[in-house]
Amino acid sequence: MEADVARVYADAGLGWYRPRFSPYLRLLAADGPRSIRGLATGVGVTHSAASQTVAQLRRDGLVTLEPGADARQRIVRLTDRALDLLPFVDAEWAATAAAATELDAELPHPLSAVLAALEEALARRPLRDRIAGRAGSAE
Repeated sequence: MEADVARVYADAGLGWYRPRFSPYLRLLAADGPRSIRGLATGVGVTHSAASQTVAQLRRDGLVTLEPGADARQRIVRLTDRALDLLPFVDAEWAATAAAATELDAELPHPLSAVLAALEEALARRPLRDRIAGRAGSAE
């Protein structure tokens, strides 16, 4: 599914743009500059994942980094290039949400419900623990 979203960007002449950038751009546009840790929390990823994505966003000229309150903190701010892309990003986001709703209606079990149940099950017992429990019994 992510590859299809990437093709939407490619068809629009934005083949360099990665769909995973969108939550970051949209969050920064809505809430303003924030730290990488704040982005990680807002997007729902690890600090490491957010840091890697922010590095890519910076290389692509979509964000700048500024010193934060202490030497370890960096504040992420959208560039004019990112602001110019936002109308397309927001339109694609809305179209993708509508397409996902349509897809959910065609499935025997809505994907959104299955994913929510999967997250809950993994929160109760992570996959790593499940694998470790089985690895000992495989001998």
